[in-house]
Amino acid sequence: MSTKEKISEEILLEEEVVKQNEIVLFNDDVNTFDHVIEMLINTCEHTSEQAEQCAIIVHYKGKCTVKTGDIEDLKPRCSKLLEAGLSAEIV
Repeated sequence: MSTKEKISEEILLEEEVVKQNEIVLFNDDVNTFDHVIEMLINTCEHTSEQAEQCAIIVHYKGKCTVKTGDIEDLKPRCSKLLEAGLSAEIV
């Protein structure tokens, strides 16, 4: 194995280790756009524009990744979304 191949393999291994988790928000027939947007701003620190775009994606596509990061950061955020009546999970 050449030095270049070894370096490429090491980079691939490092990329796998730093994989971040995601909060995925799912569409429902219960929550209003305003409620979803407000929760994304308050819980995920979105701007109003980001929150609105995510809400639209969720509405039309059925789901959207709304936050990525370390699992320990995402757990309380996802719990807050669930407590607010939204459908979300960490993947």
